[in-house]
Amino acid sequence: MSNNQVPVGISNRHAHLSQSDLETLFGKGYELTPIKPLSQPGQYAAEETVTLIGPKNSIPKVRILGPVRSHTQVEISRSDSFTLGITAPIRDSGSISGSPGIIIEGPKGRVELKEGVIIAQRHLHLHTDEAKELNLKDGDYISVKFDGERSVIFNNILVRVGPKFAKDLHLDLDEANAAAISNGDLGTIIR
Repeated sequence: MSNNQVPVGISNRHAHLSQSDLETLFGKGYELTPIKPLSQPGQYAAEETVTLIGPKNSIPKVRILGPVRSHTQVEISRSDSFTLGITAPIRDSGSISGSPGIIIEGPKGRVELKEGVIIAQRHLHLHTDEAKELNLKDGDYISVKFDGERSVIFNNILVRVGPKFAKDLHLDLDEANAAAISNGDLGTIIR
């Protein structure tokens, strides 16, 4: 893999929970059960799932990602937004102010989020050293080209730089499916 090539990690719908919301959904003192590490160090898919309940429909078996966070956030695709009957904005992770809420149901209870449902902005994680090599900084926007049967260029990709990040481009399931891209496929950074 050359410096300007980036592997893709496809992001399906998921929930990040605060400890208090986790306990409401699963019981007092509950801890997540990691089943699979994710591309970013320390992040994992948990065994636990929840049901998202919107005004129109519900989506069962939505995976929780760990570890717990300071606030609860749900990331869905545009297709999920239609299914649930809400209009989720495209946002950077953590930017939930003014986003729609949803009901999250677990085996022991429900959480009624007032806000916190977003479609994640496509973004590229880079380790600090990789960003320097590519002359990129946190907050930059780039484009990435994919060759193949459905060649495509994704624009407006937010660059996220940190000392604990691993090089990984996150696209949501709708974007990846439309371009016939699979986990681990390589794209090329273009400016």
